[in-house]
Formats: sequence, structure tokens, C-alpha cells
Amino acid sequence: MYLKDRVALNPPLGWNSWDCYGPAVNEEQLLANAGYMNDHLKAHGYQYIVCDIQWYEPDAGASDYNPFAKLCMDENGRLVPAVNRFPSAANGKGFKPIADKIHAMGLKFGIHIMRGIPRLAVHNRLKIKDTDISCHTIAHRNSICAWNTDMYGIDVNAPGAQEYYHSIFSLYASWGVDYVKVDDICNIKATPLHAYSAKKEIEMIRNAIDHSGRKMVLSLSPGPAVLEEAWHMAKYANMWRITDDFWDDWEYLKEMFWRCERWQSHVKPGQYPDCDMLPLGRICINQDGKGRNTRLTKPEQITLMTLWCIFRSPLIMGGEMRDNDAFTLSLLTNDNVLYLNQHGGEPLQLFRDEEKAGWINYVDGIPYIALFNLQNRTANVSFPVDEILDSKPYAVEEIWTNSNSALNSNMLSASLEPHGAALFRLLPIHGQ
Repeated sequence: MYLKDRVALNPPLGWNSWDCYGPAVNEEQLLANAGYMNDHLKAHGYQYIVCDIQWYEPDAGASDYNPFAKLCMDENGRLVPAVNRFPSAANGKGFKPIADKIHAMGLKFGIHIMRGIPRLAVHNRLKIKDTDISCHTIAHRNSICAWNTDMYGIDVNAPGAQEYYHSIFSLYASWGVDYVKVDDICNIKATPLHAYSAKKEIEMIRNAIDHSGRKMVLSLSPGPAVLEEAWHMAKYANMWRITDDFWDDWEYLKEMFWRCERWQSHVKPGQYPDCDMLPLGRICINQDGKGRNTRLTKPEQITLMTLWCIFRSPLIMGGEMRDNDAFTLSLLTNDNVLYLNQHGGEPLQLFRDEEKAGWINYVDGIPYIALFNLQNRTANVSFPVDEILDSKPYAVEEIWTNSNSALNSNMLSASLEPHGAALFRLLPIHGQ
């Protein structure tokens, strides 16, 4: 086991600001959601409060990025929080005051960063901390993000490149950061000319985390990750996105079944293919100040949570948690479902076609089987369990409804609403 795996032996559980606040989250919103997690989710294993993109931009607003925006940074080209949005960051304190408050709740703090070095640090020829090397000498000016203008990629062979990454992760460690989501780095096929550079930057980031002396979860975005590079991501990261941004649309959710099938053999302790955030509850607040409720139906939300949990994806809530209704909270806090996510083994898709799907995972030898109805109408979905289980009798518990029955034949069956799911735990009946 690599040392990096010890920070995430189980899939991380948390909240990220993107789905509800986009690039414009502020200190009050971060800390208020941390307070909600402390009161309602911490007891169920949730830990991470993650501040997503553009925390260093004073004028960040709606979901679109401001081209060539003004960014806040120190004299060494390291981005720092915008004080108008994060007042406690004043006087060079950075995110430490926020991290301290989150840690005092027994939670952990994370941030989003883009790969590379800020354009403004390059154009202003700022010096990399503790060196005489100018930022402009390590910039790869042709390695740029297709959707955000803030950064240049790093020339990974330039003197000072690793030192720059050391400098920013040393800063994050001093703030008390526990989780770093690195963007524009996961889908190397999107920029094939720079695939080598992106892979080397991942290695340099891993090196910088280890060099910082602080344990941090390393999350890579956006997807889809390249399956042929699974070994590389598993070696250097804790989680990596297997899709582009996932949103509250049935077609996106249905697509995740084949994505999970492709990645199922790569789920290991400390190494998690990531299905992306959970767009549940109230989201997209940044777009009009009001937001909207998730467009997923209740059966679709159960399908989402069931697939994410049996596949053992990280569970990162995306909605404004203070606005959770009872149903949303029940989805996030079903301890039997979460136990599968946290303690299962390697997931396996049993079957799938256009109408139905089935998955299995085991916890301490106990089989969990999920059945999914992919149709637009109510349908019965069945699976002959004698294909995978021995002939001894089993008691059957459906975890979402907490209903119990006996397995009277070799068929496990459920009548499911359109796009709905059922999750069964099969317990051997001893003495029979």
C-alpha cells in the first residue's frame, strides 16, 4: 500500500460548493454548510468541506468564468483567498482561520486548484518562493485550459517547476488543508499534445503533497479519466473523475452505468474512480440567487445513491445542505447504505441492457445486490441468485425500505418505479 492511500482507506464523504454556488462561494456559506454537516452528517461519516474554484477571484459571480480575471496572489505567485469573499483571510492568514473553525467541529477542509501556474504570476515575473527563479521560466504557454484562462501549465522539465509545486502545497499545509481537488488534469485525451505534461504534473503534485508533511486527499478532475491510465492515477491520486461534470438529468445518470462497468475493477482502498458530486437538494443558487431543486425524481435519486454506494464512489454532496428536506437528508444518512459504500469490496456489474441492470458487492462476506429499472415505466427486475450464491437459505432485507422477506426461490425480484432501484442485503439463515 502506498503512503498516500492511508489518508483515504474508505471513499471520502463530504460536501463541495460547486453545484450550489459555482465559482462564487463565500466564507459565510462555507462555514454554514460545515455547521450543518457537524449537526446532521458527521455522525454518519461525512468529513470534508471543500471550497471549489475561483476562491482567489474577487469578482467571481455567476457560473461563467471571467476571462483573464484579476486574481489574488502573494509575492511568490501563489493564489490566496479573495478577502472580500473570505474576510478572515486578511493580513496574510489565508484559509487558516476557516480551516481552524472546520477542524474545531471535527471536520476536514478542502480546496480546489487548477493545474499549473497563474498567468499573472508569469506575466509579472514573480519569484518562486525561496529561489531566484522567475515564474515565467517554468510556464508552458501552450499548455492551457480550454475553459478557464487563469493558468498556464507547468513546463515539467524546467528548473524550479517542482519547487513551485512545493511552495503552493507548503502554503496549503500551513493553512491546514486536508483535501485538494486538482482540475484540468484528469482527462489527458482532451489535450493529447500535453498528455505527458499532465501526467508529470500529477506526479509533481503527489511529490509536493508528500513533501509538505501534511496528509491530503488528492482528487483529480474533470473526467472522463482515461482507462488506460488507471494505473497511473491509482499510484498517485486517491480519487479521479470518470465523467465530465455530472448533473441532475436521467440521461447523465443512465450513462453512469456503463462508465462504472468500465472502471469496476479499479476500485481499491485509497484509490477510487469518482462518479462526481451528488446534485441533490437545492442547487444552482449562483445563477439567480434562488437556485432550484434537483430535477431527478425520487426514484432516480435512490438509483443515484444506490449506484454510487455499491460502486463505492466518493460521496460528495453538491446541494446547499441547509435547505435539505427530510427526503434528501434520508438519502444521505441511511447508515446501512453508507456502510456498503465505506466497507464493501470490489463491485461487480451482474447484468445490464437498455431496460435493467444489476450490481453486487460484498461486506465481510455478506452479499449486497442492487437491481435497477432503466425503463420509463414500472417494471419487474429479477436476478437468479443461484448463479452466484450457494444453495443455503437467505433472509432478504431491502435497505431503502427496511423491509424483510425470505428468499423462497432462486430469483431475487423487485417491482420498481420508472428509473428506480432496490438494494438488498442477503443474510444466511443459520441452522437450516
